[in-house]
Amino acid sequence: MTASDPRVGDVSEGTILRGILARLPKSGALVGPGDDAALIAAPDARVVATVDTLVHGPDFRLAWSGAFDLGWKAAAVNLADVAAMGARPTALLVALAMPEDTRLSFVEGLADGLRAACDALAPGCAVEGGDLTVSDTLTIAVTALGSLDGRAPVLRSGARAGDVVAVAGTLGRAARGLGILFERFTDASGSPIPIDFGRLADQERADLEVQLRPSPPVALGAIAAAAGATAMMDVSDGLVLDASRMAAASGVCLAIESAALGADPGAALSGGEDHGLLATFPPDAPLPEGFRVIGEVRASGAEAVTVDGRPHDGRTGWDPYRDWDAGRG
Repeated sequence: MTASDPRVGDVSEGTILRGILARLPKSGALVGPGDDAALIAAPDARVVATVDTLVHGPDFRLAWSGAFDLGWKAAAVNLADVAAMGARPTALLVALAMPEDTRLSFVEGLADGLRAACDALAPGCAVEGGDLTVSDTLTIAVTALGSLDGRAPVLRSGARAGDVVAVAGTLGRAARGLGILFERFTDASGSPIPIDFGRLADQERADLEVQLRPSPPVALGAIAAAAGATAMMDVSDGLVLDASRMAAASGVCLAIESAALGADPGAALSGGEDHGLLATFPPDAPLPEGFRVIGEVRASGAEAVTVDGRPHDGRTGWDPYRDWDAGRG
């Protein structure tokens, strides 16, 4: 232990909290951090709520992810879920479970990442509370809240035959970044080793950044809702897998054209964690800037998703229970 950078196990909870709060913006809540609970305004009497947990091992590796990246990603994945409902993110609640030997500077770096992601992706949203505890496994659990601002929520279940299928954000780049990590930055036993960015080409570094620090198009969620989106969801587990979920919820078939997916349609179809937005719109509705058409909605048939007219395996993508043994996480 050093006096300038103590372990969290050697200081009080109050010291840790002061280090975190010093890095967060002034609270916009009616009652912010420091009391037993936050008090957050709900302008239209409805609150969109979601939670996501990042666990060391299946969700990230400390050899590859720094504190700032983890804070950013923990915020971004939750902000994307709020956006996918057509809502505007308003607040985050963050729970940290940390080993005792975690350095205070790491916790402060994580807080910096949380703040930076909110500032960049959802201005006005801030961390308004949370919890700290000790655990053998570093775990970051974030609850995100959002406001519909008087609009109806956009659900997965609203896609209709004849709608266009569109996406916003990147597809497949996070998967390519994950592939780089496992192929280039593991030792002979398969354990992760630190990233040497000097070994990477510019495009590889860009793909790796999408994996470690995703930038979902959060603002486009509310814009899509206002433009008449009939269904929407966050693409976190792969386009085909998530599209099959939307198709099942809506009772339709999503017909995707691979030519609309860019230079690497395989990665776009199967890769997750870009946290783009998948949406359907009426065929005569102007598509909001930032969305691009990748297919159409058809009446329900034997298949939930087709690619270029052929059935596609809906198991393609990331399922934490199915894929854990494959070491993809």
